Amino acid sequence: MSPPPFPARPESSERFRVPEHIAIIMDGNGRWAQQRKLPRIEGHRRGVETVRTVTYAARDLGVRMLTLYAFSVENWQRPADEVGALMGLLEHYLKRELDTFVRDRVRLRTIGRIDELPAGVQRVLRDAVEATRDFADYTLVLALNYGARTEMVDAARAYAAAVAAGREKLNDRSWETFRRYLDTDGMPDPDLVVRTSGELRISNFLLLQAAYAEFVFTPVLWPDFNKEHLAAAVAEYARRERRYGLTSAQIRPADAVK
Repeated sequence: MSPPPFPARPESSERFRVPEHIAIIMDGNGRWAQQRKLPRIEGHRRGVETVRTVTYAARDLGVRMLTLYAFSVENWQRPADEVGALMGLLEHYLKRELDTFVRDRVRLRTIGRIDELPAGVQRVLRDAVEATRDFADYTLVLALNYGARTEMVDAARAYAAAVAAGREKLNDRSWETFRRYLDTDGMPDPDLVVRTSGELRISNFLLLQAAYAEFVFTPVLWPDFNKEHLAAAVAEYARRERRYGLTSAQIRPADAVK
């Protein structure tokens, strides 16, 4: 049964100190299953249900964009039966959720080398992206066959080709110019990056885009992650001061003279 329509978003993300863009490294499916003496694929199945929960929870909280690290370029090195099962779960999830995305005006976007995924997955991804492309209020981004290093290699090649074709200038050292060649072109940088399962690393995820993101690491395994955990991460984000290389006095000049 499809979940109910999203409730209205808060009138202002800034007012409620909610990040515009949250990115999540979903980790712990395998350990969740092992702790329960279940096959690893059962952890991945439960993790898919958490994707649905967190997608709706983020929008409830007023988030405008949610990026989920669903499958990395390194994940191809896992056992073939696990990779095949993951691709099957992804295809099933997209087919199941498409009507709900359309009903609730959720835009789906992808980053990563999508053309290297199985043909069936590519087909349902294209259908979902096309069916939701005109929605603007809330975007779910799936990072699939994604890695920040391969993204940088692809961007550098594309930028070099643009220079050779005369579309870009070689001496343009602007980040704003180069970022247009990344997979995330047109997306705001993540304000908050969350990693589940207690691991304290970012695993080749949005290395350039997360340069000034706030990070929250939680010991909760991904299948157990819920709206309350996400709200706690947002609350932690709200307590932090984002200075972007400046001083507190520059960010809050009125406080400096009190």
